[in-house]
Amino acid sequence: MHIFNHVGDISPIEMTAEMIDGKRYYLTPTGGKYPSITTVISNNAKKQAGLAKWRARVGKDKAQAKSTRAAGRGTRYHKLVEDYINNELDTSKYKDMPLPWTMFHSSREVLDRINRVYLQEAALYSDYLQIAGRVDCIAEYEGELAIIDFKTSEAPKREQYLYDYFVQECGYACMLQEVYGLSVKKLVTIVACENGDTQVKVVPPKKEYLIKLQEYIREYQDKHDRKTGG
Repeated sequence: MHIFNHVGDISPIEMTAEMIDGKRYYLTPTGGKYPSITTVISNNAKKQAGLAKWRARVGKDKAQAKSTRAAGRGTRYHKLVEDYINNELDTSKYKDMPLPWTMFHSSREVLDRINRVYLQEAALYSDYLQIAGRVDCIAEYEGELAIIDFKTSEAPKREQYLYDYFVQECGYACMLQEVYGLSVKKLVTIVACENGDTQVKVVPPKKEYLIKLQEYIREYQDKHDRKTGG
């Protein structure tokens, strides 16, 4: 089994979370109360309109069932990956999870490109952007420091549906730079699919992603009339 090297150069920070009107906010060490980056991006008008259209097309009950199933699949896959990268994988824990296990097994070749792991499920925030969140993995991917995001899907996604992942990952890169002074070279999205495929997209941090994130932040603040500094 692949053994991952862990870098002890940085220590995790502590943040507590609370739900406000169904939206997650984080309390940061600097005293800020910032919305999660996931909350900010998922509440933009275009995405909400697309979700509403999808729910109307497939039906409310079916949409809810698919969303619940996807959330459960994602949670179990993430836990498998976290244990694997922590060199703590106990296969007996997952014998009753055939789908996540199969998806994990199919993606192992890609996961093995990760090394020199700094943090997993790491709390990050930005006083400048006034957002916070938890990034899946900060590590080297094929030898270069990266923000790594693990996703699951029924099948590979079209490029256009990956764009907001890049925006989110760029936000994490900005937070990492602000909190730890570390600059990443890559944003890596790994999508494990039910059909056995593993979709990998590697892009550099781009100014356009930061600009789009700032648009989402302004839209969120305007909509909810909440300046996120608390």
